[in-house]
Amino acid sequence: MPVQYSGIIDEHNAVRQRAGIFDISHMGEILVAGPHAGDALNHLLTNDVRRITVGQAQYTFLCNDAGGVIDDLIIYRLEPTVFLLVINASHIERDFAWLQSHTPVPVFFDNQSDSTAALALQGPEAKRYLPIDLPPFHITRCDIAGKTCWVARTGYTGEDGFEIICNAGDVVAIWEHFLAASVMPCGLGARDTLRLEMCYPLHGNDLTEETTPLEAGLGRFVALDKPDFIGRAALLKQKQDGVTRRLVAFTMTEKSPPPRPHYPLLAGGVRVGEVTSGTLSPTLGIGIGMGYVTTSAKNLAVEIRGKPYTAAVVTKPFLKKSP
Repeated sequence: MPVQYSGIIDEHNAVRQRAGIFDISHMGEILVAGPHAGDALNHLLTNDVRRITVGQAQYTFLCNDAGGVIDDLIIYRLEPTVFLLVINASHIERDFAWLQSHTPVPVFFDNQSDSTAALALQGPEAKRYLPIDLPPFHITRCDIAGKTCWVARTGYTGEDGFEIICNAGDVVAIWEHFLAASVMPCGLGARDTLRLEMCYPLHGNDLTEETTPLEAGLGRFVALDKPDFIGRAALLKQKQDGVTRRLVAFTMTEKSPPPRPHYPLLAGGVRVGEVTSGTLSPTLGIGIGMGYVTTSAKNLAVEIRGKPYTAAVVTKPFLKKSP
C-alpha cells in the first residue's frame, strides 16, 4: 500500500477512535443580516429557515431554477436577524454573487471568508477538549487559547465533533493549543474517506448543478411545503413524477482496485451510470463508493481499467453514526 494512503488511514482511524483536528480552510463564510434576512434566505435556500432558532444550525441547498445544486451548506442563526452561511470555498465568489443577485428584499451580505479561518475537531472524545456543553447542530461563542471563536457542534465526518470559526490571525494559536493537548492533525484525504463511509455527498462529485437533492436522496432537506423558493417548481414536479436516476451506495464484492470517480457502473453488462465518489474504506477494508444509476438493480459492476468488478448496492450509510 502506498505510504501516502497509509498515512490517510492512520489519520482516518484517529478521528474514528478518539479525536483529530484538521484544517477545513476550504470553507467560506458569509454573514447575512437585516430585518428581512430570514425571508430572503427562505427564498434562496431549500430548507425552511423558520425552523431554526437562535443558536441552531441547519443543512440546506442553494439551487438553481432547475433544482440543480449550486452548493450545499450549513446555515447558523446567530441572532434573530443575523445568519452565518458556511459554504464550499471553491464556490465563494459565485455563491456570493448569486445570493446578492437573487435576493428579493434588501439584505446585508458580508463575505468574511478572507478574514476568518476554520478548524474541525472531530472524534468520539472531541468534547473533552472544549470547555462547553453544546447540543448537536448548535453554535455558541467560546474562548479557546484566549481567542474568542464561534464553536458549532457540527462536522462532516460521521463522528461527534465541533467546527471552530475564528479570526484568521488567531488560527495558529488555536492550532498550537490543540497540538499541545496531543490532538492528532489530519488532512483532507482522511476527511474524504470519513465522509464517504457515512455517505455524506461531496459537492462537485455527488452534487452538481446537473443533479438535484431528490436524485441524491436528500429530499428531507427540501421544504416543499414552504412558500416559493428558487428551484421549488422543478423539484415539486420531480417529486410528483419520480426521479429517473438515483444516487446509490455500493460495496465491491470481489478483490479489486478501489473505485474512483467517473468509472462506469454497469448492470447486465450495460452502462447505467458512473461512480461519483469511491475509495478503499479504512474501517471496512473494502472498496466503497456512490454513483448515480438509472436502474433499480441491486447487483452492479464497476468498470476499472476496462475490466468489470462486481459490486452490490447497499443501504446508506456504510457505517452507523456514533451516538
